[in-house]
Amino acid sequence: MRIGELSRRTGVNAHQLRYYEAQGLLEADRRANGYRDYDENAVLRVKQIRHLLGAGLSSEDIAYVLPCAVGEAPELPGCSELLSAMRSRLRRLEDQMHRLSQSRDALAVYIEAAERTGAESYPPFDAAGQEPVPA
Repeated sequence: MRIGELSRRTGVNAHQLRYYEAQGLLEADRRANGYRDYDENAVLRVKQIRHLLGAGLSSEDIAYVLPCAVGEAPELPGCSELLSAMRSRLRRLEDQMHRLSQSRDALAVYIEAAERTGAESYPPFDAAGQEPVPA
């Protein structure tokens, strides 16, 4: 099937499908006219990629686990190398979430402080000359 058909059947735009191919996640043969030609397995492969992306895996992570993937969801075998890679990714996600939480909390403090100070104009102006007051 051509890229447009694969796009229609998976709901993934052609640009993303070409990206998956460039990342080594998806394979296509080339016709004599240069068009990509995907087999029926490409539909399942794209669905697997989308699920794994939704789990927060990078394309590099997916390239590592995809050969082991079974089914659309997909199921992944519990081999030690695969579990190690997924646990590492989970730790990175948890670290990112912690940093984002800290940033959110700090920003909320700044917002609360700004709201307490009232609706003064910014930057503060000198009433006589309407020039910004130096800090």
